[in-house]
Amino acid sequence: MKSLKTIAIGSDHAGFKYKELIKAHLEAKGLRVRDYGTHSDASCDYPDFVFPVAKGVRDGLYDRGIVLGGSGNGEAMACNRVKGVRACVSWNQESAELGRKHNNANVLSLGQRMIAENDVLKIVDAWLETPFEGGRHIPRIEKLDNSI
Repeated sequence: MKSLKTIAIGSDHAGFKYKELIKAHLEAKGLRVRDYGTHSDASCDYPDFVFPVAKGVRDGLYDRGIVLGGSGNGEAMACNRVKGVRACVSWNQESAELGRKHNNANVLSLGQRMIAENDVLKIVDAWLETPFEGGRHIPRIEKLDNSI
């Protein structure tokens, strides 16, 4: 995590509470966080907040991104439409670690309704601290990044 400096974060209303927890946690670790919203739990549409995160990661403005919603599925689907973004949905530490180790996930997607509050920061830390293994996984990542 030493090389990480900037994280973009975004959520819809269903992920707002955890977004705020994660943002404070990241800032306490000394990371710069760009919060794309939402800024309340009022009903809204996740693409408005997660596409800027994905595009910022793609464009190299941020080292990684974190997106949140109720399940994390729609948010990951939106992010994965942005070429060069590899968003993983994680529901525990192991899934977050594997998203990094095997898929070099540069965006983490979390579902506030799927994860206990006392687990969410552990998942974030596992994802932040796990390096990409490389090796046999590199050709697979290249196929993803070079797809249509």
